[in-house]
Amino acid sequence: MSRLQNKVAVITGGTSGIGLSTAQRFVNEGAHVFIFGRRQQELDKAAALIGHNVTAVQGDASKIEDLERLFSRVQAEKGQLDVMMASAGVVEVQMFGEVTAENYDKTFDINVRGLLNASQKALPLMKSGGSIILVSSIAAFMGFPGYTTYSATKAAVRSFARTWTAELKDRGVRVNVLSPGPIDTPIIDGQAATKEGADQMRAYFASLIPAGRMGRPEELANAALFLASDESSFIYGAEIVVDGGMGAV
Repeated sequence: MSRLQNKVAVITGGTSGIGLSTAQRFVNEGAHVFIFGRRQQELDKAAALIGHNVTAVQGDASKIEDLERLFSRVQAEKGQLDVMMASAGVVEVQMFGEVTAENYDKTFDINVRGLLNASQKALPLMKSGGSIILVSSIAAFMGFPGYTTYSATKAAVRSFARTWTAELKDRGVRVNVLSPGPIDTPIIDGQAATKEGADQMRAYFASLIPAGRMGRPEELANAALFLASDESSFIYGAEIVVDGGMGAV
């Protein structure tokens, strides 16, 4: 039997990269997935790629009214929720001493406030045995120049999982963290001014990873599937690091 048969999942940031790959894997394992993202064109492409058992909802993870609309639709169409994966995130590289208020506000609004609000809006629909998966990063426990605000947001995400695990222990809802290392997704291109610059960044990250390469989105999807399924039923408040060994050496 498929590992997510008849389950309902929500994935924010589900139009590309880790979120999209995970949505595809969840559907292949029997789930109906609601993907949430800002750009309608990208949502349409993602839904067409997934093909079936998918509902695309347009919205901004930093806006609570958009999240309320998302979960109202989940409630109206499915009445319950089994898996919530908070994958929406943003990276803007700025060195300490040059961090702007705009950079700080945008990064925290999406990566922290948006993740908090999405998880809170999901909670009333979550069944006992449900799984909340928070996407953090190895940047939460490693120091990377230029990632001041991003790293701080991901450390906050890791902290959320500990607190929520303690608070939800009587609800039977598990909260765990998925922490990627450098993954070859479009977010890399967004951190460089040119294609050449993005390729140089990829080569630099690959040189730091014991596996000798950057990760692939489907490798994160494999770990997300484990956390979403009953195979991880005794895992609470944990962090699964998928980084090719980068954070271990």
